[in-house]
Amino acid sequence: MQTIIVPLIPRLPDYLHTSNDNAAWALTATLLTGAVSTPIAGRLGDMYGKRLILVLTLAAVVLGSAVCALSDQLLPFLVGRGLQGVGMGAIALGISILRDCLPPERLGSAVAAMSASLGVGGALGLPIAALIAQHNWHLLFWGAAGVSLLCLIAVLIVVPPSPIHRTAGFDYLGALGLAAALTLLLLPLSKGATWGWASAPTLGLFAASILVFVPWIAYELRRDHPLVDLRTTATRTVALTNAASAAAGLGFFAMSLIPVQLLMAPAATGNGNGLSMVAAGLYLAPGGLVMFASSNIGARVSRTFGPRTSLAVGVTVMGLGYLIQLGLLLAHAHIGPWHLVLITCCISAGIGIAYAAMPALIMGAVPLRQTGEANGVNALMRSLGMSVASAMIGMVLAHFVVGIDIPTPHGVAHHSFPSDTGYLIATIISLVACAASVTCALLLKIDDEKDAPVPA
Repeated sequence: MQTIIVPLIPRLPDYLHTSNDNAAWALTATLLTGAVSTPIAGRLGDMYGKRLILVLTLAAVVLGSAVCALSDQLLPFLVGRGLQGVGMGAIALGISILRDCLPPERLGSAVAAMSASLGVGGALGLPIAALIAQHNWHLLFWGAAGVSLLCLIAVLIVVPPSPIHRTAGFDYLGALGLAAALTLLLLPLSKGATWGWASAPTLGLFAASILVFVPWIAYELRRDHPLVDLRTTATRTVALTNAASAAAGLGFFAMSLIPVQLLMAPAATGNGNGLSMVAAGLYLAPGGLVMFASSNIGARVSRTFGPRTSLAVGVTVMGLGYLIQLGLLLAHAHIGPWHLVLITCCISAGIGIAYAAMPALIMGAVPLRQTGEANGVNALMRSLGMSVASAMIGMVLAHFVVGIDIPTPHGVAHHSFPSDTGYLIATIISLVACAASVTCALLLKIDDEKDAPVPA
């Protein structure tokens, strides 16, 4: 759902009759609702049945996609995008359902495949979305509604009812506090580059998020049946896995920001390749297929050496991709399309291996009744890493630019594009994130993974 809007971003202000700043909320709305709803959906899944909550999240995506398809104004479009964001919790719920339904010997490989499906959808969705958007942008969202509806029907037919672990009523106040704290945190991360990182709204929202998070943590620790069991979240295995997930999420999202800029920037910038969105998407599509294939390799590594090793190996392979990119930038070599195919495939392979290990480590460290909640928090940490990547790398690429004049029917227009320095700093940030994730993986003890599901 994040990918399908990428081809629309340059024209969205015209489509919705609004400004560039207002149109940017189309990305922010999905990010906010996805981050807030994912851990809440996980907890509700544990309490009321994961299949039921999965069906409801998919129904929200169907409704949101239809609202977007029918919209020509900003406000209803943002409502639709917000509803689409609810679907971001589907992967965490699906992984939790696998633990309920599959025997241990099949669980690991199934989790690996489902984790990798996130990257496959993103990589293949970009060129398909770009191709459709050239004809009628509304069709993108009708297509999303149709696919989501088919998934919903398939869940109802194929997935058995999930066990219910309802020990107490739902923690509504805890959910409200978490939603408020995450919104106050993610909003300035998403809009800080536009508002200014030192501006009063940005700093004020960051401060407000801290003021909400602190009493929320105290409240959750006092409850017998909290929305998020912070004591379990603070255990060594869960905490280190979540930290590794956040850092890996930063590295993952950086791959969505840097290569597409290098592919689409005009050749006159000295570092661009001047490709269309469709062509750029086709060059990036192999990464999604590699990600899916590498999840099977990750399953074998986990079977032989354990998910701790699989996580460390995966993030190391991610770092290798960024290391190749760094070497080309330092050598002042032109990074062509096939260089970027190699780089993105390397990073994607690492993501496929690493993302398969994260749920395995989490599920091996929490009771069965907390599977949905724990996977939801882990997915939230990946989302936070992606949000930080969007803010940090977006800021770097927007600050270090090179300007060129582009002829238009109305004269000459001056445009700015990321410079080599911007790409260099963004690549270094991504490498540091990979190193941090590897460090967290290595700090896990061998005993921490003894109960994790072993892939078949």
